[in-house]
Amino acid sequence: MILLQAEQISKSYGVETILQDISLQIQTGERIGLVGINGAGKSTLMKIIVGELGYDTGVIRTPKEVTMGYLAQNSGLESDRTIYNEMLSVFTHLQAEEQELRKLEEKMGDPNIHADEKKYQQILNEYSSRSEAFKEKGGYSYEASIRGVLHGLRFADMDHNTPIYTLSGGQKTRLALAKLLLQAPDILLLDEPTNYLDIETLSWLEVYLQNYKGAILVVSHDRYFLDKLVNIVYEIERTRATRYTGNYSKFLELKAAKLEQEMRRFEKQEEEIARLEDFIARNIARASTTKRAQSRRKTLDKIDRMEKPIGGNKSAHFSFEVAKMSGNNVIKAFNLAVGYDDNVLSRNLSFELEREERVALVGPNGIGKSTLLKTIVGKLKAQAGMVDFGSNVTIGYYDQEQRDLNMTKTILNEIWDDYPNMQEKDVRTLLGNFLFSGDDVLKRIGDLSGGERARVSLAKLMLKEANFLIFDEPTNHLDIISKEVLENALYDYPGTILFVSHDRYFLNKIATRVLELSPDGVTSYLGNYDYYVEKKIELAELAAERAEKSAAADAKPTGPVKEAALNYEQNKEVKRAERQRQRRIEEIEARISELETNVAKWEEELCLPEIYSDHTLVKERNDLIAQARTELENLFEEWTELSEG
Repeated sequence: MILLQAEQISKSYGVETILQDISLQIQTGERIGLVGINGAGKSTLMKIIVGELGYDTGVIRTPKEVTMGYLAQNSGLESDRTIYNEMLSVFTHLQAEEQELRKLEEKMGDPNIHADEKKYQQILNEYSSRSEAFKEKGGYSYEASIRGVLHGLRFADMDHNTPIYTLSGGQKTRLALAKLLLQAPDILLLDEPTNYLDIETLSWLEVYLQNYKGAILVVSHDRYFLDKLVNIVYEIERTRATRYTGNYSKFLELKAAKLEQEMRRFEKQEEEIARLEDFIARNIARASTTKRAQSRRKTLDKIDRMEKPIGGNKSAHFSFEVAKMSGNNVIKAFNLAVGYDDNVLSRNLSFELEREERVALVGPNGIGKSTLLKTIVGKLKAQAGMVDFGSNVTIGYYDQEQRDLNMTKTILNEIWDDYPNMQEKDVRTLLGNFLFSGDDVLKRIGDLSGGERARVSLAKLMLKEANFLIFDEPTNHLDIISKEVLENALYDYPGTILFVSHDRYFLNKIATRVLELSPDGVTSYLGNYDYYVEKKIELAELAAERAEKSAAADAKPTGPVKEAALNYEQNKEVKRAERQRQRRIEEIEARISELETNVAKWEEELCLPEIYSDHTLVKERNDLIAQARTELENLFEEWTELSEG
């Protein structure tokens, strides 16, 4: 079912066109990612769709019964209620219905009504139908839903009677998301929902949204999140939107292929134009060939000349070099403890880094990851233990809060004052590589956006030519294109990297090893982030199995050995069956996603002139769609049975 259609939407501010001829369609069950550089108009389009912002031309159609819910970027929940009461307010209609059911129950228990068999039967029938409807609407599970969502968004350890106005900005944003998820609108519009979420919460949100019954339109710079969630991508580029089927990684492939195809067509046309122009130039003056040359000129005039495809939006370009190589051993930490004053966050930290390693530091919020980095670079004193650096190690440190920048200086002076021997033209050229051109370099640091400050910090770091780079959340404030430029620069960097990041896509691409920080030590995992997660799951399953065996062994003395062994084997078989059930559910969900993607692609192809004008191709596509939908129905039935089991 089509839930929303936006056709030929345009929006301008004065002479500046933000959106032009944007067409977008949302169907039931679709997960749509809206991508584009900062300032492309993604949030503007979101606000237009939900009616918060007007538009110049076009039309938006939605069926009357369709509901929409919108989470704006960094929007916090403002309320005088407690956390729980605010969440409970979503279900006032169910609470009212519950009261009606209680009244019917009272009537059913009234002896006078019992005596009237006809009236009693009427009330019984009404109660039966209303209680069934109440159940279907979630009447018996809404309190569990509230607890589940609050737990997933990290409010489990907080008193749910806490007034909302006492919460931090980040907590209010998470609570706004929680309320919206509980409202469960037909179309869920989320603008940067991953802000203020740690990795564990992000993983929970991904699973929750994957199982969401309605459609989702999401703006996010978190590419890992987009890969896990979306099956359609709309890219807004140079005021226009292009639709791609698949997740974010598939979108990149399709876009690259599309660009390559357009470039080949352009080059082929250029060759044809050059050939015609050459023939005309050589033959127009000859009496014997002038007619053929005139004919070629007419052909040339009729050609609809293509514009040269543009490879992409303007992006920063830079690389990290080293002035000199370090020794093979870069850093060794011995029984290190980090924290502030008497508050030790993590202790017994012993680890080593070797040259050219790219090591990610992970762990829950508050465990001391940033504190460890600051201790290594000497901004904080170690609470215990020591750090030993190898030979020729030079450190470059990136602070996520850019405290090393002087807010009163201009961009130009921020660089030039640290490197006074550089020529002004060289400083300007450098800043141009980081997208600061012309009078931009005269802006005050204090007036810059978070992304602009991040680029200034990266420019300063590049000039240092250090052989050991330490990053604290380097992708914060960067748009997707800037993140990719940074990744490529770090991937080719010949030195050593230690970094903290919540960006799982960045973690996956950069890390060659993962160090997991805990309150009482550090564990090393050789590989990227996905390998680390996989290994953690394996270790958890192994620990659970060992616990089962231990519990069975402990139970032996209290009863017959044979019975204990039998109970252990039965429990083990139950748990094995449960793991198989979960794996099958995951397989079904993956197949459903694949089929839905294919159906969307085939339906899109039916709109192409070369397809709908050929009845054989139309029949072929319709047959494929019918087969896929039959399989989808069977899979949904199996999924429902397994989920309820």
